[in-house]
Amino acid sequence: MSNPLNDFNKRSKRPQTIASAMGDLMRMFGIRASDADLIKRWDKIMGSEISAIANVVAIKKAKNGKFNITLRPKNPAFTLQLSYMSDEIKKKINNYFGREAVEKISFRK
Repeated sequence: MSNPLNDFNKRSKRPQTIASAMGDLMRMFGIRASDADLIKRWDKIMGSEISAIANVVAIKKAKNGKFNITLRPKNPAFTLQLSYMSDEIKKKINNYFGREAVEKISFRK
């Protein structure tokens, strides 16, 4: 479990994975490098409106280095609404990574 105060003088109560520790360390330096980082911080990146109705189910890296992201709506009725919001979702993810990181967003029922 990461230390929310970024105080490295205190130990966290539970052990954490190397990926989680590196993600937290990279976040401190402003680097967002992995798709695991996107999944871990989905709620913060998307905000309550989108994260309440959809989850990330797959991330595939295309040959051009961009991501193809598959979302699963929590209710199939939200699929149409999410498809209208796909440009907004791309923009939020690209802002998070600080570059044009998203090639395509698709939906799985």
